[in-house]
Amino acid sequence: MLIVMAGLPGSGKSTIGQVLGSRLGLPVISVDPIESAILKAGIDADQPTGLAAYLVAEMHAETTLAAGRSVIVDAVNAVNPAREQWINLAQRRSKPLKFIEVMCSDPEIHRERIEKRERQLPHLQLTWHAVEQSLEDYAEWSGASAAVGRITLDSVEPLGVNIDRAMAFLES
Repeated sequence: MLIVMAGLPGSGKSTIGQVLGSRLGLPVISVDPIESAILKAGIDADQPTGLAAYLVAEMHAETTLAAGRSVIVDAVNAVNPAREQWINLAQRRSKPLKFIEVMCSDPEIHRERIEKRERQLPHLQLTWHAVEQSLEDYAEWSGASAAVGRITLDSVEPLGVNIDRAMAFLES
């Protein structure tokens, strides 16, 4: 199975994805560390490093699926072309696909998470202002991506509750 996390930075998707990966014994491929490595290599930030990171993640996920293993992909997936990338991968590999979208319904909690977050990705510094701009670009789920199995979790809820909901969704 291909499990794809989606949601704004700081929404809680990486935390939920990591817990699910640990609980299910699945690898988690995260786009952010890949993009950070691309930037660390000296590729200019004005280049399409985000797209490159998605393509590297896709290749890694495809290799994992081809080896007969399920995988979790952790990425913002803010627009339908990004979401359709995973739909196409699942179709190519004849694997089921489930999207887990994570949002934070409380803007103050979301902002606090961003401002207090310490990540080991020095080339990807994130501000609350950037997240607010990302929200403006976050597309409604439509077309092929709206037809795929998806659950939306609110990270204001306790982590354990969201993990239980995600596990039940994945098992359905």
